[in-house]
Amino acid sequence: MHLFPLLYAIADAAFLSTTAELLDFTEELALGGCTLLQYRNKSGNARVMLMQARALRRLSRAGAPAPHLRVIMNDRADLCLAAEFDGVHIGQEDLSPEAVREIIGPDRWMGVSTHNPEQLCEADLTSADYLAIGPVFATSSKDRPDPVVGLEGVRRARALTRKPLVAIGGITRANAASVIEAGADSVAVISDLLREPRKSAEEFFRVLR
Repeated sequence: MHLFPLLYAIADAAFLSTTAELLDFTEELALGGCTLLQYRNKSGNARVMLMQARALRRLSRAGAPAPHLRVIMNDRADLCLAAEFDGVHIGQEDLSPEAVREIIGPDRWMGVSTHNPEQLCEADLTSADYLAIGPVFATSSKDRPDPVVGLEGVRRARALTRKPLVAIGGITRANAASVIEAGADSVAVISDLLREPRKSAEEFFRVLR
């Protein structure tokens, strides 16, 4: 796989309650240099999710301001296909990576969340295009977060896979550089992009490059 983007932005519908907010947020991130975005909506309303996902897809295909924005669907392989997204990201309680790969085909990206060395080694044997490890730090974006793995967990994960490694969980502009130094290829961020997303994304890139 080609060089993985340093910043993996997550647009979480829990913080972006309307489609207009979601699109404004995404547009600002794209203007800030973001090239990879995950759409996350845990509400379970498939109709709303598909409507919002299709709006994101149109934005990502419109050229300016998002000429190179790759969009990833969280959890739902079916909606990834329906919205013509570029990939899907699955957790430990979703469909198996093999089942998801059968649904999305060989060309779309598939990411898998892991929270300990055992899960990471298991995911490494699948056709996943990248693996996520976390939470690295304490996070408020999940109701029942897994135990914090810390920077040492990132280092351990790095030693166990050659696939692109995305670190997630409590990552901010203040600690992002230490996460990359620990071996992550990319940092996934939710909360620290919400205020002034364009400026925040630009500052992340300044810190990470």
